[in-house]
Amino acid sequence: MIISNQEKSQLPYTQGQQESKSVDHHHPSAHPHVHSEESLQRLVNRLSRIEGHVRGIKTMIKDSRPCPDILVQIAAVRGALDRVARMVLDGHLSDCISRATQDGDIDVEVEALKSALDRFLP
Repeated sequence: MIISNQEKSQLPYTQGQQESKSVDHHHPSAHPHVHSEESLQRLVNRLSRIEGHVRGIKTMIKDSRPCPDILVQIAAVRGALDRVARMVLDGHLSDCISRATQDGDIDVEVEALKSALDRFLP
């Protein structure tokens, strides 16, 4: 049975799909998304180090370094990205969610967080 795109859009969702809610937490009705300069700089610094690490892995591949060595470095980059994600999540929970609670926008923020976690977590 072939279902048109118009018919698909009217279905709640098909098996294996999740409802895709686009929540714009930067929308004017949501809280202002503000972070301290210090916290932004910490994130940027960590990401710059990760960027350099990835370039190092690329060089290792070009130099035909042993695969196990390359895999170890890839694991290190994954771990570093996970730590950055944790910093972002911690900041979001302590700053953004708290601010949204005070401003009465908590439902919007929780939905935005759920949507992001659906994409982030395997």
